[in-house]
Amino acid sequence: MADIDLLTHELPIVEQLVREAGALVADFYANGFDVSWKGADDPVTAADHAANQLLVAGLSRAFPSDGILAEESRDNSDRLQRRRVWIIDPLDGTREFVGRIGEFCIMVGLAIEGTAALGVVYQPVTDQLYRGIPGLLAEVVQQGVPQPLAVSTVAEPAQMRLVASRSHRDPLVDAVCRQLGVSQERPCGSVGLKVGLLATGQCDLYIHPAPGLKEWDTCAPDAILAAAGGAMSDAWGRPLRYNQVDVRQRQGLAASNGLIHGRITAAAAAAAVAAGYAVENGFW
Repeated sequence: MADIDLLTHELPIVEQLVREAGALVADFYANGFDVSWKGADDPVTAADHAANQLLVAGLSRAFPSDGILAEESRDNSDRLQRRRVWIIDPLDGTREFVGRIGEFCIMVGLAIEGTAALGVVYQPVTDQLYRGIPGLLAEVVQQGVPQPLAVSTVAEPAQMRLVASRSHRDPLVDAVCRQLGVSQERPCGSVGLKVGLLATGQCDLYIHPAPGLKEWDTCAPDAILAAAGGAMSDAWGRPLRYNQVDVRQRQGLAASNGLIHGRITAAAAAAAVAAGYAVENGFW
């Protein structure tokens, strides 16, 4: 049985912190910011750092016995000894933030013994917050009004609607879609917002058979999608694990409404192998 304390204790604290971080990010978005680069095609802004600092400080105060893994903080191997680890993406969709598209969000997930157990994703531009605890709660809160989350019931691939990366779309996505017969597509920025489209039934699948994703990109969305009845795995169909030594999601990502998830991952794995990738090394 899911831990009721996650609903009554942890979730309200995390929601408050995420909303505070969202207000901070929204202020930068409205008033301007400088952009620097962590690597090729990997921007970072003062908003990323400010939100990261707020979230790490708040979670450390509230849950001093837990570990923390945050995108803009130096990693500390002490987290590997912790049963519970908070996994933070202070600004998911930085390219969309910089491009002033609006498809960015703040994400906080809790992994317990390597499994995503709680997730909060907040889009400050629309004041839309997704929250999920598998087995206990699956809701989207739009301007203060909560509504239940539920994935779609589409089971025929040709009728499925793909949500695709706006800025990191890999050619292997086309190969998978051809195998499945998927032709409907909706672009979106942040991983959290893509999964939000799945969790509200507006889209049916999302595949990322490519490098780029790390634990902070997937932990909160993983918990939310599971709570809404969907499925998330790597591109070979294996469960995602958290609080690992290597935080890269080396084998990519597949997310869906869960009805034919095995068929989707079989197509993704076949496309990856045909392109020369092996499950042992994945896409990195």
